Amino acid sequence: MSRSNRERTEQTKQTLLDAARRLFVEKGFADTATPDIVAAAGVTRGALYHHFEDKKALFRAVVEREAIAVAEAIEARTSDHLAPRQALLEGGSAYFDAMAQDGRTKLLLLEAPAVLGLRDAGAIDEENAESTLHRGLEAYLPGAGPMLLPITRLLSAAFDRAAIAIAAGEDRADYERAIAALLDSLSDNLRW
Repeated sequence: MSRSNRERTEQTKQTLLDAARRLFVEKGFADTATPDIVAAAGVTRGALYHHFEDKKALFRAVVEREAIAVAEAIEARTSDHLAPRQALLEGGSAYFDAMAQDGRTKLLLLEAPAVLGLRDAGAIDEENAESTLHRGLEAYLPGAGPMLLPITRLLSAAFDRAAIAIAAGEDRADYERAIAALLDSLSDNLRW
């Protein structure tokens, strides 16, 4: 395949992902039909099935792309020169900023578990935002040992629940303060 064919193929795939994302956000997975997606993307049904096995595979690709974008936003705001607590707080703020993108909370936290199942949606999160959180907590709680994974998952769930509440209109600053209090409590009160 020539470079221009590869570029056209990749462009078609990205166009499908963009159109599907818009529709999944507007209508939800269940109410979005593949003819709607191909019409919105301006491609044929054959092009859709060339790139994706079915609507669920396309949805998964949309979710993975969103999850990667969230992880990249967190990584961009946190650096090795920050103290571990500050890196976690910056990462949390970056997470809330990334989740504020229109429809992202719905896609990642509401639709993905319902459509893909908790295991698959969790695996996508584990590879992305949760992985950055795990690294941050590892630096912040160096003696956590086997408790590190459950702590990571519990704190990740707290971030997700906060993102849902913020998307519903609750005060983000309250949740950022609560996350800071949780981190301080972990550092101060847990005995390894």
